[in-house]
Amino acid sequence: MNRLLVSLLAAFDALIVVAVGLAVVLAPVTLLWVLGIGGAAEWSALWPAAATVWQAGHFAPVAVVLPPELIALAGLSEDASTFTVSLAPTALALFTAVFAWRSGGRAARAGAWATGVLSGSAVVAVLAAVIALTGRTDVAVVDLVPAVVGPALVFLIPATIAAVVRAWNDGDGGIVDALSERLPDSAQDALDAAARGIAICLAGFVGVGAVVLAALFVVRGGEVVALTQAAHADAVGVIVLSLGTLLWLPTLVVWFAGFAAGPGFAVGTGTGVAPAGTSLGVVPGIPAFGVVPDSTSTWMLLLVLLVVGLGALAGLVVRGLLPTQGAVEPLRPRIVALIVVAAGTALGAAVLAWAAQGSLGPGRLSHVGPEPGWVALAVAVEIGAGAAITLLSPRGSSGERDDQQTRHESDAADVPAPAAAPPLAPTRAPAPPRPLPDDNPTTPLD
Repeated sequence: MNRLLVSLLAAFDALIVVAVGLAVVLAPVTLLWVLGIGGAAEWSALWPAAATVWQAGHFAPVAVVLPPELIALAGLSEDASTFTVSLAPTALALFTAVFAWRSGGRAARAGAWATGVLSGSAVVAVLAAVIALTGRTDVAVVDLVPAVVGPALVFLIPATIAAVVRAWNDGDGGIVDALSERLPDSAQDALDAAARGIAICLAGFVGVGAVVLAALFVVRGGEVVALTQAAHADAVGVIVLSLGTLLWLPTLVVWFAGFAAGPGFAVGTGTGVAPAGTSLGVVPGIPAFGVVPDSTSTWMLLLVLLVVGLGALAGLVVRGLLPTQGAVEPLRPRIVALIVVAAGTALGAAVLAWAAQGSLGPGRLSHVGPEPGWVALAVAVEIGAGAAITLLSPRGSSGERDDQQTRHESDAADVPAPAAAPPLAPTRAPAPPRPLPDDNPTTPLD
């Protein structure tokens, strides 16, 4: 396909993803303005509010500066007048990343993945700059550099990964094919197998967090309802709270994925929620925080076995994809695959933990979420242990089974055959009956 056409299509993808993301934020904000505030506020306040939430969803920290009137009305201290909110509503970033992944894959199929990825990322950066310049407000301040770089990277990184993966599988006639030709077939097979193992582990890591969160929503649903009622919100307020919870839902999933891995997460400075123990202070009255357990049991440490099981499953899949040399299963590719799977999964878990941590308010709320370093270390150890069980354990390969069958056949051939029975003497057929002599013989007449 023509590079200009690929560039235009990627730019259109970028325009759509930014427009839809803003619409997702602007719709509930408009609903709140129409039904909740009415004519008490100006329409011009809707756009800065939506722009700020969209920027925060793409990892741009928001510096909140409360006016003196609000501080006096709420009875807050002067120290709480200025704080930073950097805990991102990651559903917005997830939507952009998924759309970027599809765009990068399409550009690779068209044969010009670099052009498509760069074009789409540039359009996202330009649109983010326009949003940052037109959505400024004195209450919520976002610096221009993170407001532009954050959305651009959220689009660039998934699009590049998807494009390279597609070009690696299908070929691109360029840099990816040149790299692939320099690698031996065994190395390519090992990379493919390790990549599949990393994908299995990361998908399972997120899935374990989702299962744990869903279970806690069922068990602690009463606390969530109680916090919602304590907010004294009307129907519009409940809708806005629900939509806000959905925006931060992927963040909570990563929190409880880190909980299952062992390190857990924090809900404020000096706090910790982990299977080994929980130490909480005053938790903000946000309804979604009702799922955070007040105490934990050491039996919850068994959740770590789920992560170890993911490593074992990934190791089993990787081992089945690794090349063999006849009847011999080489050890070195298995060790390399084990290291790559453990390190790659740990890196991915660290990125997810970084995206799910930040600041939620002043004071002790300046640090909430999992610690990326501890989560990465725990995931590397657990995934590595599980993958080592299935990758390095001895087992009979198909070639070894064939050798065993050959040995059985040779052993059977060495056993002397039983002596043949002597042939039976041939039996004579019974003689025909003789005629009986005639007692009255007659002579012929002359």
